Amino acid sequence: MTNDQTIDASKVPAVTLGFWIVKILATTLGETAGDTVSMTWKNNLVALWTSLFGTAPPISPDNLGYVVGTLLFATCLVVLVWAQMNAKRFHPLLYWATIVASTTAGTTLADFADRSLGIGYSGGSLLLFSCVIASLFVWHRTLGTVNVDTVVTPSAEAFYWITITFSQTLGTALGDWVADAGPGYSGGALIFGAMLTVLTLVYYATSINRVILFWAAFILTRPLGATVGDFIDKPVTKGGLEFSRPVASMALAAVILALILVLPQRAGLHPSSEVAA
Repeated sequence: MTNDQTIDASKVPAVTLGFWIVKILATTLGETAGDTVSMTWKNNLVALWTSLFGTAPPISPDNLGYVVGTLLFATCLVVLVWAQMNAKRFHPLLYWATIVASTTAGTTLADFADRSLGIGYSGGSLLLFSCVIASLFVWHRTLGTVNVDTVVTPSAEAFYWITITFSQTLGTALGDWVADAGPGYSGGALIFGAMLTVLTLVYYATSINRVILFWAAFILTRPLGATVGDFIDKPVTKGGLEFSRPVASMALAAVILALILVLPQRAGLHPSSEVAA
């Protein structure tokens, strides 16, 4: 009896510099695209509701925007996760489309929870942080690891996308909380950028568990994208550049698509032991 090692291809990408660049841009797109539906188009949604039902919507335009945005992007997310889990191999465009869907759904869901449900940025951030930790804990207890290189089974994929969705939603609430606390959107982006820089230095200078560092970085890229996205599209009076949300979203989508096509995209690898005679 001898032990041979086989390599199973994961359906999620290898964690490279290109991965982090596209991830940050995707989270920024999630913020601008989510705000496009929930904020920029809210009056159009009210007009559409009125024309369809002959009466004003039962909730305020702000709340209607958040509800419609959440339902729209959550539906897209469910469909794309289903497609991702049924795919036989890693497809870069499908994977990143699912990431963008998770971050747009997270944007509108977090805004709805923070503002419409009245729990505030701090309450939303603490609730969602608890959800991320709980998801990672159950994932680890069930499968023995939360290493993304082991995402080769349906159960691991399910935990992966649940955890990602919670982390994307957390990032929106956390980014808004920090920006609203005083630093503003540009200051918030600098704070989260500095935190990611520290994580990078820790990665190269220490032997701290790489899985822990990955999830810490993955979570922090979302509030970085949230604050950068808000800085791009929020009014000048609120510390933003007041660029058009739809135009900014289309520009970010074009850059992401170009990078996916140009940068090397390969599946992560999961070494597994196989006993062969």
